[in-house]
Amino acid sequence: MQGELDQMGPQDVKGRELLENITADINSLLQDPNIQTDESVLKSLQDSIDHFNIEHPKLTMALSEIMSILSNAGI
Repeated sequence: MQGELDQMGPQDVKGRELLENITADINSLLQDPNIQTDESVLKSLQDSIDHFNIEHPKLTMALSEIMSILSNAGI
């Protein structure tokens, strides 16, 4: 995701913000898998998927996979 974030132009402020937030959430989960998450993490993922669906299909696919993994883990 960092590569996509680096490639994103300055005109996509919302996209950059979405990716920065979801990256922070994922890093927190990786550092401490016992952190209690709430629906906001999944909502952020879905918002990111919706935002990047057309212009960044690889990123959309990666975010969808992350959402599936979290869902399968009961998060």
